[in-house]
Amino acid sequence: MNEVDTMNVSLTPTLESYVKQKVKAGMYNSVSEVVREALRLLEERDTMQAMKLEALRADINHGIESLEGGEGKALDVEAIKARGRAILAASKG
Repeated sequence: MNEVDTMNVSLTPTLESYVKQKVKAGMYNSVSEVVREALRLLEERDTMQAMKLEALRADINHGIESLEGGEGKALDVEAIKARGRAILAASKG
């Protein structure tokens, strides 16, 4: 069986009220359940952020490797500016 330690947590009055409302509405049986669920969601969010960061790093590394392999091409900054100006002018009608 899992060992459960007791931990005291200080909440702002707003968060305390929110937690109590969840219990009162019957969504959870206790304040502890609300806090455990919140921590599970935080852990899930942290995991997703770590996965996204790892994917971003992989994409950056792939781009760098492509450039180092001569697969990249230089940006035509003037052409980009001209296209942007044309889009802006068209939107002004």
